[in-house]
Amino acid sequence: GHGEPDMVGAFEAANNVKFKPKYYAGGDNMLALIAQSPPGTYDIILSDAEFVQQLNAASLIEEMNAADYPLDDMIYDDFKQFPGHWKDGKLYSMMVRCGHLGVSYNTTAISEEEVKSYKCYWKPEIKGKVGHFDWHLPSLGQMSLLNGNGAKLWDVDEAGWGKIKETTMSLRPQVGGYFDYGGTFNGLKNGDMLAMAGIGDWITGVLEKDGAPVKSVVPAEGGIQWTESYSIGKGTAKADIVKKFIQYMLSPEGQAVSAQMAAYPGFAITKDGRKALNEKNPKEAQRTGQVDGAPNDPVTLIKEGRIHYRDIPKQQTLEDWNDFWQEYKNA
Repeated sequence: GHGEPDMVGAFEAANNVKFKPKYYAGGDNMLALIAQSPPGTYDIILSDAEFVQQLNAASLIEEMNAADYPLDDMIYDDFKQFPGHWKDGKLYSMMVRCGHLGVSYNTTAISEEEVKSYKCYWKPEIKGKVGHFDWHLPSLGQMSLLNGNGAKLWDVDEAGWGKIKETTMSLRPQVGGYFDYGGTFNGLKNGDMLAMAGIGDWITGVLEKDGAPVKSVVPAEGGIQWTESYSIGKGTAKADIVKKFIQYMLSPEGQAVSAQMAAYPGFAITKDGRKALNEKNPKEAQRTGQVDGAPNDPVTLIKEGRIHYRDIPKQQTLEDWNDFWQEYKNA
């Protein structure tokens, strides 16, 4: 979605440049792709925020000048110093958008009351109709929240990890498939899947706007924030135009464009960006809670402690989580 005309067309026309995107699914795959490529292959890297530290540790991204970006305009203080984006007081990645993961469901099959908990995935009537977005972090994070781990959802000891695996395995009889973006989208659109774990409005929002009876909510156990950030690729010869593009994406115009991305919507993260979205598309701002005073205002949900930033496991490795995910899929 990020390299498509709705996102970059105006910038390309104004600056006489052309983006050549290389898409990936899941931060693990992104790390492998960039690590195997010569320096300078990628001018700009869009990364899930939780993987920025690893990009930096592997010397795959350049230091950025914080003064170049509107940090004072962020809608929430955390976003000014987002975890993992800074090292030794230096900026290495700039947050550009975010969204929430929770229960995504077909409104004709599951009630508003039922979706207040992840337990709705186990509803007998939807057996074989529960899907997963095929990446371990979001789904296992949700199982950790269901187990009551709250803010420690990524930081569980061996006993807690064992319970996450147990809870996840108990869902297996309900599951009808594991899907990439297209499969997740079509499964919900066609009604083949009536609930989907590991996603949120970034997929259901596109369908909801087209009239499909699907929705995403943050349940009582809490939700997870996905965060996308831009870094400048190590060794690029185009750092100046990359900086200009990141500045454009953080401008009010760029933020309004980003929030309405055709492939998958997200939240504006600057105050002026939110204001621009409300002016350009008040209906979408209302639908997504990006309105001051809305009960589902993303900032309100963070302040209430109901949203946790997606991270990587603290007491296990990514390989541990991925190995279990493969085992779960093959069970």
